Amino acid sequence: MKDILDYSLKAHNTFGIDARCHRFLEFETEAEAIDVARILRESECPYIIIGGGSNLLLTRDYEGIVVRSAIRGYAFEDGGRMVCGSGETFDDMVAASLEAGYYGMENLSLIPGDVGASAVQNIGAYGVEVKDFVASVWAVEIATGKVCVFDNKACEYGYRQSRFKNDWKNRFLITRVAYALSPTFVARLDYGNVRAELERQGIVEPTARQLRQTIIDIRNAKLPDPKVTGNAGSFFMNPIVGRDKFEQLAVEYPEMPHYYIDADHEKIPAGWMIDQCGWKGRAMGRAAVHSKQALVLVNLGGATGREIVTLCEAIRQDVRQKFGVDIYPEVNIV
Repeated sequence: MKDILDYSLKAHNTFGIDARCHRFLEFETEAEAIDVARILRESECPYIIIGGGSNLLLTRDYEGIVVRSAIRGYAFEDGGRMVCGSGETFDDMVAASLEAGYYGMENLSLIPGDVGASAVQNIGAYGVEVKDFVASVWAVEIATGKVCVFDNKACEYGYRQSRFKNDWKNRFLITRVAYALSPTFVARLDYGNVRAELERQGIVEPTARQLRQTIIDIRNAKLPDPKVTGNAGSFFMNPIVGRDKFEQLAVEYPEMPHYYIDADHEKIPAGWMIDQCGWKGRAMGRAAVHSKQALVLVNLGGATGREIVTLCEAIRQDVRQKFGVDIYPEVNIV
């Protein structure tokens, strides 16, 4: 177990912000997670739990304890159930599932972050959400040190939401996640430009590997590499609006992209609205909107977390003024 005082978090956030924390704890086993829970109970310091830092914006030094899982390893059980350590890189697990002949998460390829965070954030892309595959989550309850196992229903997943992100926030240390996959591959192609990109390659019925590679190519073409330009991927959640509001906007903006949720709701891409407000490629000091994807905010070099928050709020204000719709950060701002 790592236990380090006055620790730099620069390597633990993809915005590349050099904030520090009072103490850093990283556990590699379930037994160490139980020990970390004891330390947190006995300490008077506040604490936060992080994953790979791909969904984190640090606005200051953190005068408390930062906790991270480094539990590795994965195994397949009968029927396509894949049990993964919470510290594994999620995309590595997508690749491993295909190698083993189990399918379903191809559209989630190249989403950054750890396995544990996937179960907290309910990550999603190209018409697929991880909630469709999470079967069980193992976690140590900080208040008691007890190991708990939650099924999918108990997690109460919604769009980029779960109980771990809401009323269970900072109550559990996730140690393992089980994904229920299928031995049969079924391609999901009707979101975004996935089908069009496959057809451009002359592929009508892709294999799982072809679909995964296409998703990777699309993401690489429009998203900056955080090792080069600091970012956290999609900064904002796509807003879900009521039917009346959608119909009002559809009259005013007939070219507006949208995605059916149910009879009463539609999802509108936040990136499209941000682009319509003229923000794509614009900078405010050392923080900017990415030139190829308006949903992504970037650190041009040396930006502070507060500078990125200032840019975020300016964008939100313009979207609210133009469309009458509130957009909210997907990123966890500390």
